[in-house]
Amino acid sequence: MRLRSTRVATFAAALAAALVAGTVLAAPPASAATAAFVRTTTWDTGYEGKFTVTNNTSTGISSWNVQFDLPAGSTLGSFWDARLTTSGQHVTAVNQSWNGTLAPGASTTFGFNVNGTGNPTNCTVNGGSCTGGGGPGAPATPGGLRVTGTTNTSISLAWSAVSGTVTGYRVYEGGTVKATVTGTSATISGLGTCTGHSYTVAAYNSSGESAKSAAVSATTTGCTGGGGVMAAAPYLYPGWGDPPAPSTVMGATGIKWFTIAFVLSGGGCTPAWDGSGPLTGGTHASTIAAIKAAGGDVIPSFGGWSGNKLGPNCSSASALAGAYQQVINAYNLKAIDIDIENSDEFENEVVQDRILDALKIVKQNNPGIKTIVTFGTSTTGPSYYGTRLINQAAAKGANIDVFTIMPFDFGGGANMYQSTVNAAEGLKNALKTAFGWSDATAYAHMGLSGMNGLSDQQELTSPATWTQIRDWAKARGLARFTFWSVNRDRPCPGGGVVSNCSGIAQNTWEFTTITAGF
Repeated sequence: MRLRSTRVATFAAALAAALVAGTVLAAPPASAATAAFVRTTTWDTGYEGKFTVTNNTSTGISSWNVQFDLPAGSTLGSFWDARLTTSGQHVTAVNQSWNGTLAPGASTTFGFNVNGTGNPTNCTVNGGSCTGGGGPGAPATPGGLRVTGTTNTSISLAWSAVSGTVTGYRVYEGGTVKATVTGTSATISGLGTCTGHSYTVAAYNSSGESAKSAAVSATTTGCTGGGGVMAAAPYLYPGWGDPPAPSTVMGATGIKWFTIAFVLSGGGCTPAWDGSGPLTGGTHASTIAAIKAAGGDVIPSFGGWSGNKLGPNCSSASALAGAYQQVINAYNLKAIDIDIENSDEFENEVVQDRILDALKIVKQNNPGIKTIVTFGTSTTGPSYYGTRLINQAAAKGANIDVFTIMPFDFGGGANMYQSTVNAAEGLKNALKTAFGWSDATAYAHMGLSGMNGLSDQQELTSPATWTQIRDWAKARGLARFTFWSVNRDRPCPGGGVVSNCSGIAQNTWEFTTITAGF
């Protein structure tokens, strides 16, 4: 969690080795796909971009390559989640070993930095247009696919009509047709209670079928479970962003729990608030005491985006567990949150494993304590490193209680509700694959941690959208619902992305009030 600076990419060394003039990595032939570009961050001299590669066919593909041109004067910088090479202004991106295979309807992403201001042009994916298409005479791809309703046994969908000659529309789940209609809506019935589904839609006529639309995800109702009173625990950062008095916020909103940021390294494997504050006697300790005096409790958060963290500094899992234990003992904790981000922890496999092993020790030494890991996501679910974290947690028997994703600063676009739901469904599927859980069990081990108002990428989550997200999460029995941060839960329309208000029009403590209703 943080007001994010420009991404520090982790593949600079690979870039230096790969940028050899005239060298192009070639992918083996593969089936058609689409590739959609979006800027995720922009600064004065360049930007960070992301392509989402989607298999819109009815059969799986085993590899992909995306090629595009950068405008004159623009140069490629660092990149991740694909192998990129250049020849003049022409760029070729080839899948990595872990993301080349895409099932029907599946997507993956790769990103890169550009020094310059121009967007990619002349884009192709596997030799075809990045926008896809069904061939001469086939209809255009339907847009605006959305979920219009759910019950225990059905999901209703609607989409925008396609102009021109259209015979009808086919709704797909993966490569299977679930409905064929002549209008622009359909209801898929006969589904199980509390089951997740992902759909696309294609238009067709006598000349052929369009490319499939972007996918939407939904879950039938009837889920049970939930995380209890500690599930709603927004982040509060003492000593930053004009921190409010906890008792004021608690009295105004009904919130009882807060996640307190951040425990870092005070030197070596010694825990300290913000890297310098003592565990007792400082600002953080007095804030925690005030919360407990008002009838609440806290979940300390270890890590975050920046700062000198314990994960890389502690030499072993047992030493790291000992550092966590010092904080547990200081406050008689019922839960801890490990906010694992950036290249020093999240994208460092050795440190990932050390954290998981340490949390396993913590669980063994503290029966009943809840352990939470919080990490970033793409709009379709966990990235390579997120998926690895989940798989390693399962393989190691780390006994993590809650896997929480941060659905912001992830190219969420104009519909943050749907982007968040899609990311959460991707997390659910990753948990099911790793642990063999049912939908309901996976949801009961999931959390969402949003960013109220404007994110660093100017993604907008309004109070109305946050209410929608809360209701979706509550209906499915998610274990954790939080946001960054209470410090920002104040109005300042037009104020931008700052530490002490949301950048939008809202009521004071409105997001905290919504969260308290989880």
